[in-house]
Amino acid sequence: MAVGSAPGPAEQTGHDEPPPSAAPVRRVDDDRWYASWDRFQAAHDEHDADLLSGNGHPEPAEPSLEPTPAPDAAPPPAVPAPPPPPAQAASPAPALSTAAELTSQTLLRAKAATSASGWRRLVHRISGGSVNPGLSKEERFQRDRLQRITTPVRGCHRIAVVSLKGGVGKTTTVACLGLTLAHHRGDRVVAMDANPDSGTLAERLVGSGGASVTDLLDNASSISSFTEMAAYTLLAERLQVLGSDQDPHSSKPFDEASYRATDEILSRFFTIVLVDSGSGLLHPAMAGTLALADSLVVVAGPTVDGASRAAKTLDWLVVHGHGHLVSRSVALICAQRRDPGEVDVGLFVNHFTARCRAVVQIPFDPHLATGGRIERSQLREETTEAYTTAAAAVAEGFAPAT
Repeated sequence: MAVGSAPGPAEQTGHDEPPPSAAPVRRVDDDRWYASWDRFQAAHDEHDADLLSGNGHPEPAEPSLEPTPAPDAAPPPAVPAPPPPPAQAASPAPALSTAAELTSQTLLRAKAATSASGWRRLVHRISGGSVNPGLSKEERFQRDRLQRITTPVRGCHRIAVVSLKGGVGKTTTVACLGLTLAHHRGDRVVAMDANPDSGTLAERLVGSGGASVTDLLDNASSISSFTEMAAYTLLAERLQVLGSDQDPHSSKPFDEASYRATDEILSRFFTIVLVDSGSGLLHPAMAGTLALADSLVVVAGPTVDGASRAAKTLDWLVVHGHGHLVSRSVALICAQRRDPGEVDVGLFVNHFTARCRAVVQIPFDPHLATGGRIERSQLREETTEAYTTAAAAVAEGFAPAT
């Protein structure tokens, strides 16, 4: 370069820039950008033309300015979506076919149970119901036992209370079981004295006699409603009682035909029939009692002869074709006097446990030992608890076999 001459453009900037007349260098990304921009302009021009002509359309979504893939680029393989899980069909609610099944237990939705006492109740109240510790172990036991006692009954359920030996508490068992079931249930429960030898069931429950099973049979054709039926029964708390004939001059035997005729009437008006069958297994009414029974309660005393007689009762029933009743039976071991501690009751409890569905021990109670009128309010707490447990065990047999 000559001295004193003006520097050229390259010399002024210090960079090797192309001369102005040279064509600019375009990259592939620039081409894609310009193509996207052309599409964007074309879309807006078409939209403006539509607006001017009066054909308004929803404004299209603004196209993406991201570079489009090359034309020869293959799209990525589509990944199939996982199939949706099969729909779980809701199990239909069980159909309730009779009016007797429309109860609070079947119709009301279950709610979280709250404790009625103790610290659990206190926490629930202080928290305004937001914290519910639930029921204690004892409360859960009481609730479950009550639910078993109130098991619904379809039709009429007959409970035969039997014993081969007298004086073991059979009539007392019928009375206390009947009072307990009637106290906790809302349906009709009747205790029937089927003892052919002037039984004492009515005297133990109401203190005096009234109309008897003989009177009921003499007027059977005129009974068409529960009101007419109630004229022949006595009421002990909530339990209906049908006593046996106490007339010493009566010559009408209470045999199998009489029992069946009485059962036909009672089964029309009562849900549960407890039968005081009298002592022994060979008297005339026993054949009908066992033939129609749905459940069996075997009563034994906590003595050597009491246990032996009860075991022989089960043997006799099995031999005479009633083994199905024995396997579903409940054995009650009733103490009629204070336990001197000489008999190992646990041994024959195990014997009955192996042969019966349930075994319940009833403690000695002075109120029952007098032989007078029975009142639940006069029983000791442990006696009431024992008969409540016995009633729950018996009521388990109310559910239909599956």
